[in-house]
Amino acid sequence: MQRRNAIGNSVRSTDGGEASLPPYTDLLWPTLQAVIELDGSGVIEDIDAAVIEREGLSETAQAVLHGDGPGTEIEYRVAWARTYLKGMGLLSNTRRGVWSVTDRGRAVRESEIKPMQVAYTAEKRRKRMVRNSSAGGQVVPLAAAPEDPELWREPVLGAVTDLPAEGFERLVGAVLRAVGFTTLSIPAPGTRTDFANGVDAYVEGTGVLRVSLLSFSVFFRFLHGQERAGADVVREFRAAMVGRGEKGLLVSAGSFTEDARAEAHRYGAPPIDLVDGDGLCDLLKEHGLGVRTTTRTVEDIALVPAFFAELAGR
Repeated sequence: MQRRNAIGNSVRSTDGGEASLPPYTDLLWPTLQAVIELDGSGVIEDIDAAVIEREGLSETAQAVLHGDGPGTEIEYRVAWARTYLKGMGLLSNTRRGVWSVTDRGRAVRESEIKPMQVAYTAEKRRKRMVRNSSAGGQVVPLAAAPEDPELWREPVLGAVTDLPAEGFERLVGAVLRAVGFTTLSIPAPGTRTDFANGVDAYVEGTGVLRVSLLSFSVFFRFLHGQERAGADVVREFRAAMVGRGEKGLLVSAGSFTEDARAEAHRYGAPPIDLVDGDGLCDLLKEHGLGVRTTTRTVEDIALVPAFFAELAGR
């Protein structure tokens, strides 16, 4: 059995041997070409297989697990390559689990890939710095306009979805512990990221939630992207939930369609609690996770003309 021991190329097996895997940045061009060779579109499994064949990876390298599994390290790195290619405008995945090359992706040259990746990474960093520019980057005031006191949620959700896979999984653990979960079982950071799931990624696991004198085993899944999840996402979660918990909790940084909400409480099916992006922001605010709330006393001051009129003898 193999396990990843670093982000770089070298990975070590449990028996002390080593295998070499390219970083995701070196997989950008092979992944793009793999999709083009698949007549311009393909499902995750076919793209992974095509990239592995193009790179000539050994059986040993293919067997390296990402963290504790169940996914492999090469699947994880190709997933990041697809995500970056999408951000660079070279791939799209408008259909669930199907990735397609764009017109720009067909026209791009290999020599242009690295500059595009650097520019895309720099733009992501710039947007993050803009959000963190106030107060020396320590605290970003989220003053809401009087006509819309809920505007603070938008930058918070932006910070959540900008997290890398490992950071998002750490956030999930922090949120669940803050609300009272115990005996959490969450894979090590980065081990349960699935880019084939209609959203960019998700984190799932099990835990026990105690409410007063009662406790429940809960199977949960947190969706990383801000997409609008439909009933199919709820049905898939319910199928995955079988035998893994008494209750189901599905949290999204995005939103749920009305069909999704109806499916979550469909008669005769195990009910599933849904928490959307607004609810996730409220949890972060309530427990002080990345959101600081300062209560201010506001004075309403008004002039009393009658007082001055009396002084003037009027």
